[in-house]
Amino acid sequence: MAALGSWALWSFCSRGWSRAVSGCRLPGLRSSSPRGPLGARLLSQEKQATETHFGFETVSEEEKGGKVYQVFESVAKKYDVMNDMMSLGIHRVWKDLLLWKMRPFPGTQLLDVAGGTGDIAFRFLNYVQAQHQRKQKKQLRAQQNLSWEEIARKYQNEEDSLGGSRVMVCDINKEMLKIGKQKAHAQGYKAGLAWILGDAEELPFDDDKFDVYTIAFGIRNVTHIDQALQEAHRVLKPGGRFLCLEFSQVNNPLVSRLYDVYSFQVIPVLGELIAGDWKSYQYLVESIRQFPSQEEFKEMIEDAGFQKVTYENLTSGIVAIHSGFKL
Repeated sequence: MAALGSWALWSFCSRGWSRAVSGCRLPGLRSSSPRGPLGARLLSQEKQATETHFGFETVSEEEKGGKVYQVFESVAKKYDVMNDMMSLGIHRVWKDLLLWKMRPFPGTQLLDVAGGTGDIAFRFLNYVQAQHQRKQKKQLRAQQNLSWEEIARKYQNEEDSLGGSRVMVCDINKEMLKIGKQKAHAQGYKAGLAWILGDAEELPFDDDKFDVYTIAFGIRNVTHIDQALQEAHRVLKPGGRFLCLEFSQVNNPLVSRLYDVYSFQVIPVLGELIAGDWKSYQYLVESIRQFPSQEEFKEMIEDAGFQKVTYENLTSGIVAIHSGFKL
């Protein structure tokens, strides 16, 4: 489930892979049958009908899932426009910083959860492609005796411009995935990219499958955050890395007051004017205030089994990047 943000912003969650998405089971996907791959932990137990929050409203856990789905179904078409309008483009810098912190290498297998519109996935593909090209040029410079014909042939024979890297975009919302696929087609992204409909609390993947797990502006919308974190830990390989970009608590009193005024008095109005949807954007503002503090979320990540957990505040703590490793 992708997410939006404020003043933020709201930001919201190869050929073989693309062919497989339309019908057959992708490599590494868990079977929906109880007799799935050995070691794949199933999380299909019935959830207790306890109360939780939907913004500032108290609802049942079952009800929250449906309400959040409706929010992102409603905002999907205007998602990118609203992000730019509300953040003045700052969300793009935050996402670039997430990739800089990740520093993926050719061959990295990434799972981007709640990434329906593809912002993190596209940045990842650009990054690893640039890395792979630099590696190629370095190798060619080391082979000074090659003729121009041999150099051209070497480039032509290089089928995988990503060096084996792949990204799976997993989102629970069909409309968000639809927008992401449209953007990928329009911008020419094909290789190394797959789109999967799935729940962060019960990921449809085998254990120990990915090198990196990312979730940007999405985890605060998950009903059971602890369960989503456990799933992130499960699907990562030993040595794999968890990275979360999410709104957080502002520590500067002046910035905090300005942020509150902008969030509650401006953003819902923008939502109504641009997207025709006041209520969805009001919820998104409220959901930010309900999310745990930086330290509280750090403890939750550690409780899920991650080690070397750290966080970095961006823009006076409006957002933070949390990082942890599966060792």
